[in-house]
Amino acid sequence: MKREIESVDEYIATQPETAKRALELVRKTIRKAVPEAEESITYKMPTYKMHGERLLYFAGWKQHYSLYPATKRLLATLKNDLKPYEVVKSTVRFSLAEPVPAKLIERIAKFRAKEVSESKKS
Repeated sequence: MKREIESVDEYIATQPETAKRALELVRKTIRKAVPEAEESITYKMPTYKMHGERLLYFAGWKQHYSLYPATKRLLATLKNDLKPYEVVKSTVRFSLAEPVPAKLIERIAKFRAKEVSESKKS
């Protein structure tokens, strides 16, 4: 039986070499954008939470990596910035063949942090 992955470091270490650098940069970008977010593993993928609520998840795949959740408000607000990427429901997919769009990921993380903070206030 496979043992469960317990940290983001372990998660990234299990990824193919082609994905590791991208995932490290995604992680670094999220942590820089939202330093108060708590990092953990949930649903077998790296997870960031604020005030006990999910902020972002990311996951590596063979040809891409994904960020979740992309809320309707986030998709509407960043619609033009997200055009080059595949968006399926609440998932944004980024190709491993392309440079990591760190500025966009930073905007997504900050946007989600604002959404989570606003939902806590109401």
